[in-house]
Amino acid sequence: MEGREEGARLRVVFMGTPDFAVPSLRAIAGEPGEFELVLVATGRDKPRRNRRSEPEPTPVKCVARELGVPVMEVEDVREPRFASTVARYRPDVIVVAAFRILPPEVYSIARLGAFNLHASLLPRYRGAAPVNWALINGDRETGVTTFFLQKKVDTGTMIMQERTSIGPRENAYDLAGRLSVIGAGVVVETLRRIARGSAETVMQDESLATRAPKLTPENTRIDWVQPVDAICDFVRGLAPRPSAWALFEHKKVRIFEALPASFHLHEQDEQAMVPGSIALSKNRLYVMGLDGWVEILSLQMEGKRAMAAADFCCGFRCDDDAPAFS
Repeated sequence: MEGREEGARLRVVFMGTPDFAVPSLRAIAGEPGEFELVLVATGRDKPRRNRRSEPEPTPVKCVARELGVPVMEVEDVREPRFASTVARYRPDVIVVAAFRILPPEVYSIARLGAFNLHASLLPRYRGAAPVNWALINGDRETGVTTFFLQKKVDTGTMIMQERTSIGPRENAYDLAGRLSVIGAGVVVETLRRIARGSAETVMQDESLATRAPKLTPENTRIDWVQPVDAICDFVRGLAPRPSAWALFEHKKVRIFEALPASFHLHEQDEQAMVPGSIALSKNRLYVMGLDGWVEILSLQMEGKRAMAAADFCCGFRCDDDAPAFS
């Protein structure tokens, strides 16, 4: 691949919206001798709950303003004005981190190509929620990948990968934060390789591809007829947002933290329990899984604030002789 001209800075258009993208934006801006950030594209400001307040800018927009880089808010990436605006800035490279799916008429504008930072070791976990599904599936290792964009989502040729172990109690928020920092370094090195014309690429092995579908109310509900470890991985894989959930007395309960528990009832009492059954002991909350007990550490009842399990136990009231989550 042809690199930049000797002594010239790489003209970069950056596209991203959430916190995950911020370290990469800052890392590019932190190398002004090598890269020139000419434009940042991000999502529209979001309305606040208090309608009288001004809409909330995206994390990327806040940082771009701080850096003094021109910002374009994008609602529809297929709107012709978006492509024409990007073209006007004559980018050498487009860098994408947690943004929309770009059409070819946008990503093909960059002279040296457009690449994406993805929070998994591709081809594993292609899709919208790679961090969540790695945790839900109990993986012990994950990482980040940069790859050149092509028409089919998350299938482009890979430029770089960096691996990292997953902590035994790390949740989705914590892991995403770590991966965003690791990813920032990978983004800068990827840009350097492109600038030098030395960005060697590797095709993805389609036989190893797995999906990381969008999180929905249907696929974030806890199935208590699962091994304890699987339930705990499910909870941390969705914490703190959108969160795993269950029903208690026909009301939704969001569960933020859970651990395997070495807890037992008297044999006769335990035999009467089924997955989802609740037990309270010394202000601690336990729920039966398929092969043992899960201790719930924090949760939020519908219409209430988030609380520690001890607070739930203190105020516990149930109309059923055999209380259970479902």
